Amino acid sequence: MGKGGENSCPASMTADSQQLVDNVEEVYKRLIKLESLRPSKAVNNLFTQLVLLCTPPSAIDVRALSEAEQEMRSKLICLCGEAEGLLEHHYSAILGRFPDPVEHLAAFPYYNNYRKLARLEFGMMIDNGVPVPEHLAFVGSGPLPLTTLVLATEHMPSTRFHNYDLDPVANAVAAQLVAARPELSRRMAFHTCNVMDAAGRLPEYEVVFLAALVGMDRRGKAEVIRHLAEHMAPGAFLLLRSAHGARGFLYPVVDVDDLHGFHVISIVHPTDEVINSVILARKC
Repeated sequence: MGKGGENSCPASMTADSQQLVDNVEEVYKRLIKLESLRPSKAVNNLFTQLVLLCTPPSAIDVRALSEAEQEMRSKLICLCGEAEGLLEHHYSAILGRFPDPVEHLAAFPYYNNYRKLARLEFGMMIDNGVPVPEHLAFVGSGPLPLTTLVLATEHMPSTRFHNYDLDPVANAVAAQLVAARPELSRRMAFHTCNVMDAAGRLPEYEVVFLAALVGMDRRGKAEVIRHLAEHMAPGAFLLLRSAHGARGFLYPVVDVDDLHGFHVISIVHPTDEVINSVILARKC
């Protein structure tokens, strides 16, 4: 797999790629006219259109976008992040009404996508000889920490998961989801903390996951990666979620040239409904 980053020389934009950009921009213009990105028929329809545009395999190179198109892409990623957070809060509240919320996770419309992504990431670890960790940190867990829930219930039955998020409300509702299962709750810690302020805890984790929306642009992502490289334990593993091709309109793209202090082991670009690419790296 190629390891080229967004800082390489831009390629010329093909007619098909330009048409895709124009179509994405049209959806973007309709999204910014909405009063709210909370789940609704209008919001769901527009994001469905956007996903259908961006998920098929595409030869588009986001490095070839014009300055105005790059600005639009950055703003669109922020809109996607805001809508994703609101959607997770919405369904976390719904799930919280059940006596055992974990039993009803499939009510979330993208639950199977998260299961497939978690299975992919766990498979990358196993295939590359990563030991199942005793302690795993997930940075950017949100109000509906589906990845750690799937990993804890389906793949890592003895691992202790440390979920990090800046939002105390997100952590409170997330913790409530596992409260009905004492065995699971004991393995799920929720830290209201910026990972940039958690230097002292990072050496405790054999594996760290970095959510796609932690660091919304290249500079922000690189700062987080640099902090992890400085404070993670030597030999610890990092899984980063990225995006490839047109999926870069939905999520930030991790540039492997910014992974200073890490050795890249594997990169996977899914072509199905799993939107995120995954990078597995090890601290040097």
